[in-house]
Amino acid sequence: MPMTPSIDVAVVGAGFSGAVVAERLADHGLQVLVLDRRPHIGGNAHDRPDAHGVLIHPYGPHIFHTNSTRIVDYLSRFTRWRPYEHRVLASLGGQLVPIPINIDTVNAVYGLSLDETTIEAYYASVREPRDRIETSEDVVVSQVGRDLYEKFFRGYTRKQWGLDPSQLAASVAARIPVRTDRDARYFTDTFQQMPADGYTRMFERMLDHPNIRVETGVDWFAARSRIRPRHTVFSGPIDAWFDFRHGRLPYRSLRFEHEHLPDTPRVQAVGTVNFPNDHDFTRITEFKHLTGQTHAGTSIVREYPQAEGDPYYPVPRPENEALFKRYAAMAEAETDTTFVGRLAQYRYYNMDQCVGAALTASTRILERMGVTA
Repeated sequence: MPMTPSIDVAVVGAGFSGAVVAERLADHGLQVLVLDRRPHIGGNAHDRPDAHGVLIHPYGPHIFHTNSTRIVDYLSRFTRWRPYEHRVLASLGGQLVPIPINIDTVNAVYGLSLDETTIEAYYASVREPRDRIETSEDVVVSQVGRDLYEKFFRGYTRKQWGLDPSQLAASVAARIPVRTDRDARYFTDTFQQMPADGYTRMFERMLDHPNIRVETGVDWFAARSRIRPRHTVFSGPIDAWFDFRHGRLPYRSLRFEHEHLPDTPRVQAVGTVNFPNDHDFTRITEFKHLTGQTHAGTSIVREYPQAEGDPYYPVPRPENEALFKRYAAMAEAETDTTFVGRLAQYRYYNMDQCVGAALTASTRILERMGVTA
């Protein structure tokens, strides 16, 4: 196989982490090759019209939210934005109630009439204090007690992670707040918006640079013998890079069941409905809520968590973190490789966190390669 023409940096992965690093390095004069084993750019945030013309997220819903002006300013170079505040309902035996839990959730579930002056006292009456908060179960029962934990969290977590909340790090449940008001938004970040033309168009603009060449449908491990970069940026699973020398890091995967409903303008009241206890899937998302698209029909996706398949989520447990640290120590010793992203850093990053980590990594790479940032 012929050798790849001279390049400065090979970036493995064309999702948020890889695309941001590639753009930053290219903008500083470096020649960058971006490789992705999938036939498209954008990673899990890739979106595209389905067979019926509805813009969907093939790998599940991606909702952009952040408190960082720096990250919004950076991404705004490549996209306009559509304001969107995500709302989620949980189905409890057919009753739809807001999630995260707020005053209206508690009132609907128990037939109460609590308000902002009485909700704290209610939580105090049902919560189970814990001396140490170590697991996701500890987080939830210490906030809202056993019954709400069983109704909203335990079944969903078992489906999502294949583990009981008592077996997961506290950080998983800590991502979902408990509200003492009636705020029904899923996120409360300062910036809540979606790329007006979709994520893929944003990535296309990001990678449309004379110093960037993109090759999709290419597996790095099969192609690296023909590539001789000065530096490599890897955003895939860190254990794969080291040929699983210390064993495989656990990742959680997903199976997606997409469906189009013709002549149905809208099927859900909100973007996503969670199913904590019913069905094998965890949630249904209707994409037109997210995109604001006008269409005679609507498209939805059901998500089925599973152990096998493409890695989506690092599994936050102490023993997994200990294993990751062994790989991280090996990564530190690799002076000509940078590891960045959810899989490479074994972190449950949101999209804005991926962008932030990639911007930081880009600055370090430029310094290491003697380029003025």
